[in-house]
Amino acid sequence: MAYSGKVEYAEARPIRERNKPYYRLAHWPIWIWVFFLAPGPLTFSLFANGFSRENTLWLVTVLVGTGVAGWKAQLPGVEHRPYILRFDEDMPNPLYRRVCYTFAWNAALSFALLNLTGLLAAVVTGLWRLKQIYHYGYLPLCLVILSLGLFGKLPRVGPRTKGEGVERRYFYGTVWAVTAAQTVLLILWKTLPRGRPEDLVKLLAYVAVLAAMGWLAYAGKLYRTRPILPGDVMVE
Repeated sequence: MAYSGKVEYAEARPIRERNKPYYRLAHWPIWIWVFFLAPGPLTFSLFANGFSRENTLWLVTVLVGTGVAGWKAQLPGVEHRPYILRFDEDMPNPLYRRVCYTFAWNAALSFALLNLTGLLAAVVTGLWRLKQIYHYGYLPLCLVILSLGLFGKLPRVGPRTKGEGVERRYFYGTVWAVTAAQTVLLILWKTLPRGRPEDLVKLLAYVAVLAAMGWLAYAGKLYRTRPILPGDVMVE
């Protein structure tokens, strides 16, 4: 079925030859967050119990690692100039882009799927076993996603950049949907008591936000979710 949503014609936008310092700096926290979330059970402990010594040490490690990578322009959006300018150009996809976007997919998908599993289990059994789900389920799921990235089977992590104009909308659409749903779930988790009726409300709200944001992304109504047609110029 042909796509009927909004599209972008990037030739109407000026080409940016260099990324300004504030633009580069604004992208650094994104990658800090992506890699900080990588050890899932440690992140679960953070949201459940607050910052621990392990969380602090890992945050310092991530700050140093991403800081060095950013200084060397080895993070997406932190480069001195945009890497991709034309979507019809079939260029090699640099290793740093492939690694960063693979871990970004892991941050988006792993937590969304595990939280959904925990909600379903709570509604069905009446018991919350989210800690156990993260303990036993995070690593296998993370390895699957990282393996898909290694073999270039995820959007934006393939060996070549051809198709970036469409693939980026899948990535940003996922980020929009998961971020909004996780935020709503966190608010409900903190405000609603435990119990099957309340857990059902959390589950329905979580799924509803995922579906609503997913539809908005598909329709191209969210920032960076409109396909850019091949041959058009990209400014990102």
